[in-house]
Amino acid sequence: MTAYDYVIVGGGTAGCVLAARLTEDENVTVAVIEGGPSDVGDEKILNLRNWINLLETEYDYDYPTVEQPRGNSHIRHSRAKVLGGCSSHNTLICFKPLPQDLDDWGHGWTWDAVGPYYDKVQLNIIPVVEKDRNPIAKDFVAAAQKAVDVPEIDNFNATPFEDGVGFFSIAYHPEKNNQRSSASTAYLHPILDSRKNLTLLLDTWASRIEFDGNRAIGVHTDKGYVEAGKEVLLCAGAIDTPRLMMLSGIGDAEHLSKIGIEVKHDLPGVGENLLDHPESVIVWETTKPLPENSVMDSDAGLFIRRDESDPRPDLMFHFYQIPFTTNTERLGYPKVEHGVCMTPNIPRPHSKGKLWLKSSDPTEKPALDFGYFTDPDGYDEQTLVDGFKIARQIAEQEPLKSWLKREIAPGPDVTSDEALSEYGRRAAHTVYHPAGTCAIGSVVDGDLKVIGLEGLRVVDASVFPTMPTVNPMVTVLMIGERAADLIRETW
Repeated sequence: MTAYDYVIVGGGTAGCVLAARLTEDENVTVAVIEGGPSDVGDEKILNLRNWINLLETEYDYDYPTVEQPRGNSHIRHSRAKVLGGCSSHNTLICFKPLPQDLDDWGHGWTWDAVGPYYDKVQLNIIPVVEKDRNPIAKDFVAAAQKAVDVPEIDNFNATPFEDGVGFFSIAYHPEKNNQRSSASTAYLHPILDSRKNLTLLLDTWASRIEFDGNRAIGVHTDKGYVEAGKEVLLCAGAIDTPRLMMLSGIGDAEHLSKIGIEVKHDLPGVGENLLDHPESVIVWETTKPLPENSVMDSDAGLFIRRDESDPRPDLMFHFYQIPFTTNTERLGYPKVEHGVCMTPNIPRPHSKGKLWLKSSDPTEKPALDFGYFTDPDGYDEQTLVDGFKIARQIAEQEPLKSWLKREIAPGPDVTSDEALSEYGRRAAHTVYHPAGTCAIGSVVDGDLKVIGLEGLRVVDASVFPTMPTVNPMVTVLMIGERAADLIRETW
């Protein structure tokens, strides 16, 4: 038995922030339980452009989804198994959340309360530098400006935006061969040798939370028991945080009883409200091979606002400088040697899902049902249809048009709303943003404490009550920063 003040489960995006901030007090001891290895010196991780080659590898928990009658049942949800979590695994596109996204949350989580924490985030977040701006991505930006009459945005994080096109801000180091600036490299690497009050328990899997009455007092792992003198902090992400809670008897009592888990605390919201940012893809073959320069092959994007009653955009596109054909090939479309894609993305989807345990076995992966495109108003699929039509307008506009040889998928003959919807849903993918499964207001309170229990908080994307419009990693970092202050105030 080893004892610490705080035991953090998950050395990912938020877990790294908490570990660094809490150990600023040399009298506080912290242990981080991380299921994967260190990222220190691992070029497969640190090389940002290698992100796509990490999918479905030893660095990926690789969760399948259950049958999606109205979507793509073949989607694999990548969850990073390495120090730094998904910030060591993703494309590191960084957006400050929009004020209205946080104001929707309530329980003290408002823009005024949370917004200032953006300035505390330590990642090196910068717009893509000139050497990495691929000519075809520049021409996409120019064509989109003309085709859909949106402004070019130099820095998406400078001020809240309604629409616009431009190069993303990305957390990376251009002067260091475009290495990642992840939660691990920014928060932990500088202190690993100097903070003797920080212990990393790597390649260690948490299986159950231990309680004394209603207070969490430690965590059982595959390598022994870790005691928490003050709090257990769950930072394992929107899949593994509710998974660990349910394995520990926290969740819907009826469900837990059915699979043979002793109910510790009946909390039906655990695993509910599963959110994501689904997107589909339209693929073009290019007339020639593309220049090589890029940060991570999806360096520019577009935001459209269709609903003028809301100041936020409601349709997004990533522009890929590679032919992303994983899902279209399955549908019978050809693979091309060189091409580009636009990916219509649903910033605030109406569909929601849930996750649950299949058994009491901690090694069995949970069932994930995102409920893709099940919203009764048809909003999500209409967003894809609108996106395909806009993408084609942009493709017909110079200077992008001269790069494109032919539309590969869905192909120029697919034009009706019904056909575009059918293709779009079957070719849909995830951008790996699961969230919402331990939401503020239903599972945790405004201080992120699990409702009805003591000594247990959740600090990761599972606390989102609703999905932010933009890529959510920076929001998670800001939650980690604010949570550190909330924890320090408690003790």
